[in-house]
Amino acid sequence: MTATAERVAPPRQYVRARGQLPALTVVQRTLQYVLIALVALFCVVPFAWVVLSAVDADAGPTVRTPAFTLTNFVRFFTEAGTPRLLFNSLVIAIAATALNLAVGLLGAYALSRFRFRGRRLFMFSILLIRVIPAPATFVALYLLMVKIHLDDGYLGLILVEAATALPVTLWLLKGTIDAIPFELEEAAWMDGSTRLGAIRTIVLPLVGPGLGAAAMLTFMAVWGDFLTPLVLLQSPQLYPLSIGLFRAFSAFNQVDWGVLAASALIYMVPPTIVYVLLRRYLLRSSLGGALKG
Repeated sequence: MTATAERVAPPRQYVRARGQLPALTVVQRTLQYVLIALVALFCVVPFAWVVLSAVDADAGPTVRTPAFTLTNFVRFFTEAGTPRLLFNSLVIAIAATALNLAVGLLGAYALSRFRFRGRRLFMFSILLIRVIPAPATFVALYLLMVKIHLDDGYLGLILVEAATALPVTLWLLKGTIDAIPFELEEAAWMDGSTRLGAIRTIVLPLVGPGLGAAAMLTFMAVWGDFLTPLVLLQSPQLYPLSIGLFRAFSAFNQVDWGVLAASALIYMVPPTIVYVLLRRYLLRSSLGGALKG
């Protein structure tokens, strides 16, 4: 009996009251929670200031309980120039995203389905463009736009924004198209469809998740871009909202904090809408559905 008891008895170092932790573990966890709380506070306070100041009749540079009003939003849409900033941002972001997806889809299809000399080197060369810091190319880019008379206009800025986001779109869509069985297109050809017809009826529906991800990434990048419009645009009536927020904060001695916060809150709305509309496409397994059918 004694031998059996000694055999089943747990080692001494594991005998501990239930729920009791070593002091060092308690200190480590406490420090972790404190650090997480500080980081969360650091991230939440700026958003809290934006939301509270946007509905505060006497908004200031500090977080406080607001005197509730919607006047700041009314002033944003009624004051001269501010609705134009929002319109410019929408035009630039939507047009650049559409152009990026159209070119990216055709380019990714060619890179996925055709084999040619230097294809691999070309793919990595495209990705290498993203390694170059954007400010390093602004002088050459501005001189090029001036030379071809596309500076200070929608068209030049849209082309630059679409081209800047194109490498990521090409790589993303190429991987998506690679996962689509080529036999599906061959079956469409045997039914009398052309290559473009097969792209429209077979590839385009199945590449939906990739297009959704590319559209989201491109729209976010263009919508939040500040330096490129600042370099290529000189006319204030063409400025997007990103530059408008900067000018409202820095160009005047007295800042209208309420309108500035309302502008920042409105500036967050389009990307949020894009995310809500496209998130379901990111989770859809279109290829799996095609193979089952």
